[in-house]
Amino acid sequence: MTQLEQELIELIVKVCRIKKPIPEDLDTSLPLIGPESVFGIDSLDAVEIVFTVQNKYKVRIDSEERSRELLASLSALADFIRNNSDQVTE
Repeated sequence: MTQLEQELIELIVKVCRIKKPIPEDLDTSLPLIGPESVFGIDSLDAVEIVFTVQNKYKVRIDSEERSRELLASLSALADFIRNNSDQVTE
């Protein structure tokens, strides 16, 4: 797991107020949203995550469809940020 992925986990836990422990060996390719999500994130949480990511990393996620693609997994979101933000120093 990269530093950015770890940072995103911490952001998600904080923004979505997740109480349950997140496994240290989390598979970053697993879905972020839905019944298979380790985080238990729903669509309202997804909106908060998108808003927070846009502000923190100075990226633009311009559509609901694009949001779904990026929130498909932690690795998809991290890859998007790496490729579209100058706020990341990995």
